[in-house]
Amino acid sequence: MATTRIEWTDVTWNPTTGCDKITSGCKFCYAEVMAKRLQGMGVKKYENAFKLTLHEDSLRDPYSWKKPRMVFVNSMSDLFHKDIPLSFLKKVFDVMNDNPHHVFQILTKRADRLMELNNQLEWGHNIWMGVTVEDSKVVQRIDLLRQTKARVKFLSCEPLISAIPGMNLSGIDWVIVGGESGRKPRPIKPDWVLDIKEQCLKANVKFFFKQWGGTNKKKNGRILEGKTYDEMPLPSDALQLVFIKKN
Repeated sequence: MATTRIEWTDVTWNPTTGCDKITSGCKFCYAEVMAKRLQGMGVKKYENAFKLTLHEDSLRDPYSWKKPRMVFVNSMSDLFHKDIPLSFLKKVFDVMNDNPHHVFQILTKRADRLMELNNQLEWGHNIWMGVTVEDSKVVQRIDLLRQTKARVKFLSCEPLISAIPGMNLSGIDWVIVGGESGRKPRPIKPDWVLDIKEQCLKANVKFFFKQWGGTNKKKNGRILEGKTYDEMPLPSDALQLVFIKKN
């Protein structure tokens, strides 16, 4: 477990690390930069830098966390990468299902493999599934996500690098929007963000604005129309009680 500054989660858990680039949203991957930095610092888990690596020893971590948490799974990888064996993926899902007092948030750009393996995985009520939708070229990921058995389905429109008009948000519970950050971030336009906010409002979908991004994301902040947007789905079933007490 690692604490994180990501606004929509509490901690990160990385049973795998490393990935490779498949779409334009991957161009300035923060995880790749971080992995190389951690390798340079001598952190053993990142001795392979950003080469895909499975970490069997990390599978036991969630069993030691007593306080309910929102857990971002694989902030430094993609759980549905083609080179992660189904057998290992099932072990990760076993851990998540064994720890129902936590909410596990998974995010992938590989919605095709997600759909391919959907029926072979056990989707506990505490497993939230999301896909990255960075521009209008990849909206088909939403259709694939919609067909999965995940109880909570969400989109991450980050880095938002184009307008995404007319999304079909049927069956989607939550949309996160954010601008790209780093040394050479691609610009985000307020009209793109406002349009997605209106789409969410019309579809009764929770809307979360994470950041404007840019070379100084802290300075640019996350204020939209004079306020912050921190909407999130409530965990379902027995998790609602612990979530409410926690917050």
